[in-house]
Amino acid sequence: MLYYLFDWLNELGIPGAGVFQYITFRAALVLISSLLISTVFGKKMIYFLQKQQIGETIRDLGLEGQMQKKGTPTMGGIIIIASILIPILLFGDLKNVYVQLMIITTVWLGLIGFIDDYIKVFKKDKEGLKGKFKVIGQVGLGIIIGATFYVNQDVVIREKVLDENGAVKQEWVKTHNNCDVLVNVTQDVKSTKTTIPFVKNNEFDYKSLISWTGSLADTLMWPLFILIVIFIVIAVSNGANMTDGLDGLATGTSAIIGVTLAVFAYVSGNVILAEYLNIMYIPNSGELVVFISAFIGATVGFLWYNSFPAQVFMGDTGSLTIGGIIAVFAIAVRKELLIPVLAGVFLMENLSVIMQVTWFKYTKKKYGEGRRIFKMAPLHHHYQKKGYVEPKIVIRFWIIGIFLAVISIITLKLR
Repeated sequence: MLYYLFDWLNELGIPGAGVFQYITFRAALVLISSLLISTVFGKKMIYFLQKQQIGETIRDLGLEGQMQKKGTPTMGGIIIIASILIPILLFGDLKNVYVQLMIITTVWLGLIGFIDDYIKVFKKDKEGLKGKFKVIGQVGLGIIIGATFYVNQDVVIREKVLDENGAVKQEWVKTHNNCDVLVNVTQDVKSTKTTIPFVKNNEFDYKSLISWTGSLADTLMWPLFILIVIFIVIAVSNGANMTDGLDGLATGTSAIIGVTLAVFAYVSGNVILAEYLNIMYIPNSGELVVFISAFIGATVGFLWYNSFPAQVFMGDTGSLTIGGIIAVFAIAVRKELLIPVLAGVFLMENLSVIMQVTWFKYTKKKYGEGRRIFKMAPLHHHYQKKGYVEPKIVIRFWIIGIFLAVISIITLKLR
């Protein structure tokens, strides 16, 4: 809201009002605001949850220090959601389609997670919302995101125009100081192209997966894209949910991923940096820097209370939301194929569960007795069983997350 107020004041010629047009300035304001909201509002929210006796129900898995967590306030994801939405509503460009999609993602998955936590806490059902209903909700979000990419005319990428010989067209244009400069001719196009990490010619079009259908490829490429979006949303949101098992683990890991995504959004939305780095330029995506700054501030601020020993847990309200935000954001900046690297911690947690369950079922069928690969899954519980203290596991996972984030960033040039 304040963004439009200052935009109006700038048009009236009020000195200093134009500073709100700078993405970096608003990103800084949003970061500070979300930090303040998550720390100040977080304290009040924790007190409210304690007063309402909204505490975590703990199953005894034989882990050290586990039962001490019983009764710790949960549903703290409300703090994260509020710390994201309030600054964005104040300082974000709400007409921007990417910001709209991120707000929808935050509210949509936040609501699914809230329902799950509500059933666990108030209905005393440890299973929470049935898995199939979670998946239906995630599928619904994937359809919304994919369909918007197809329908909305602001969701485009800028490509260089080629001549009949395959060379980039160029034309002479006059600069502001009346000099003639030769520039590449470009056009904004609807596309299902994305970025492949570690590859020199690093653009990949999902359409090529169905090129064998001939003339039907143009018709089928968007349904295929929507299916891919659905898969990514489900995988990453569930990965974040799996990771949320130790104090500060999911929160800190998500903050690290958020910083990396901020870098990607900034360079992808800046025509000069995109040209310099020879990466895909995505018009209108620069505003995502403002949103992800709120995400970073919210997760870091929540970590104030969620670090060991945690005063509050985010619950599915938070974990599904942050996972979904990461997934949709990566899709928006066309970096979703980098998720296995960037969100490698989520991937390890997910795979550890899949491997454990699959191997247990296979060995039970073959030998009559189920066997395990890990002492316990997800992976962080495996290390707890091995005797590592909780803070050490969390910090080491953060270090791995930082390492993966650095690798992700250098893919901008390493290809």
